[in-house]
Parts: sequence; C-alpha cells; structure tokens
Amino acid sequence: MSVQDDLMSVQRCLDDLNRSVGRLEQEIGSGGLEMRRVRTDADHLRESVALLRETAPGATSPQRPDLVRIPDTPYDDALWTDSDDEGLGARDRHAP
Repeated sequence: MSVQDDLMSVQRCLDDLNRSVGRLEQEIGSGGLEMRRVRTDADHLRESVALLRETAPGATSPQRPDLVRIPDTPYDDALWTDSDDEGLGARDRHAP
C-alpha cells in the first residue's frame, strides 16, 4: 500500500471512531470528564492526521483538469447528417 492509501485507511477509521464517540455521548452524556477527554483525544487525532496528510510524501493538492476550449464557430453540418433530433426522430421520417 502507498502512504496515501494508508492515510485514507486511517481517515476512515477516524471517521468510524468519531461516529462511535458521538453515539457514546448520546447514551452516556457529554458532561463527564472521561467523555470530554475521549472527545478531545479523538479530535486531536483527527487534526494530527490532517497535518500528516498535508506533509506526507506524495501529498499533492487535487489538480484541476485541463480546460477544453470550445470554439465559437459553428460546427460542421456533416457531423449531424445521420443523427436524430431528440423527441422528433430522424429528419427524413415523420413522427408517429
């Protein structure tokens, strides 16, 4: 596995952990010292992994795809010779 794959796996595990901690907070309550400590530790793990993802080797920001320039000139009519008009059928036939 690559570093990025491992980091994604850790991120998924942390997402599961946060969901589980949320369910525990609903059942136990979030007022106790132990529950606050668990929530804080889970948040710190999340922040640490986010920092690690930014500095990991091979970490690149997502690249925007190259834009395709569409010319303003009309298309060649030969492109549409055997095409159907949507909802109307072929040009040489009548609609039912």
